Amino acid sequence: MSSPLQSTPVVLVTGGTGLVGYALRHVIETELVGSRYGRREGEQWVFVSSKEADLRDPEQTRRLFEKYKPTHVIHLAALVGGLYKNMKYKLSFLRDNTLINDNVLHFAHATGVSKVISCLSTCVFPDKVSYPLDETKIHLGLPHESNFGYAHAKRMVDVANHAYKDQFGSNFTAAIPTNIFGPNDNFDLEDSHVIPALIHKCFLAKRNNTPFAVSGSGKPLRQFIYSYDLAKLLIWQLREYDDVEPVILSVGEDEELSIKQVADAVVNAIGFEGEYTFDTSRADGQFRKPASNKKLLSQLHDDFAFTPFDSALHDTVRWFVDNYDHARTGNVKGKEQLRDAPIATHTKVVAMNGSH
Repeated sequence: MSSPLQSTPVVLVTGGTGLVGYALRHVIETELVGSRYGRREGEQWVFVSSKEADLRDPEQTRRLFEKYKPTHVIHLAALVGGLYKNMKYKLSFLRDNTLINDNVLHFAHATGVSKVISCLSTCVFPDKVSYPLDETKIHLGLPHESNFGYAHAKRMVDVANHAYKDQFGSNFTAAIPTNIFGPNDNFDLEDSHVIPALIHKCFLAKRNNTPFAVSGSGKPLRQFIYSYDLAKLLIWQLREYDDVEPVILSVGEDEELSIKQVADAVVNAIGFEGEYTFDTSRADGQFRKPASNKKLLSQLHDDFAFTPFDSALHDTVRWFVDNYDHARTGNVKGKEQLRDAPIATHTKVVAMNGSH
């Protein structure tokens, strides 16, 4: 079933219209052709979304691979959501993501794809483990209960990558980014991650002259990576990294920020001057999970410059404000007040938006 050798490289990006796919397209289109992070001469990039194929369905996945005949795959597609959605729909996150990942890797192998990079998340790491996290600690214990289903499904990608390499010699590997944010994020208040949720809430609080209430205590610590930086690192991984062992893509562990620090930065970027509080009745999730980027820095062999957090956040806020009418904001658009809405009882496969 393997396809014949192709003279034109084709890079298929699943989940290609989401946060990371948008960033990859931006980098590929703006970096110089032939440069380290730019498109190579004659290379074709294909960005697909769930509108083109439901990757939970093996037949639709097979047709997608036969249509585009990719030589390389960057696999971003996943069922994703924020903390509270992960806690409520553990089975959906486990089952849907397991189906997606199995189908993508199976048909990549069956059609002769030469390399696959799958995007994981730091939530794959054990809840109780020594810090900082590194690539050797993924399977040393159970993940945090808050994203149990999603984490196990993502862990199995690493297991599958090793099995494909052992049995067939496949060049399948994975990236483990920390918390991602940037333009074209999912700003839906029902299931977005922390930074887009804070940006959207603060934007509405300023527009409606209402209080800005942050869920939780504000004490948990996280590392954040700007989506445009992550896109460059994924391109580097595609070109230059051929080890089955995954690699953490992140700023250094010394750059952890508390949720309060992030919220303060959002308030400043939005220009919000109203009442600003923390709702300590809401769960915080895992307190911290610092990850080491020593392996990444040792492999890059140059001084990769991460975008400073305040600059990246400012650009993300500006994108959101400028594109509010078209951004993924859920059901609150046009309302005069921010209201809590129930989470839908159905799930859908969407583009990869971030890390837990």
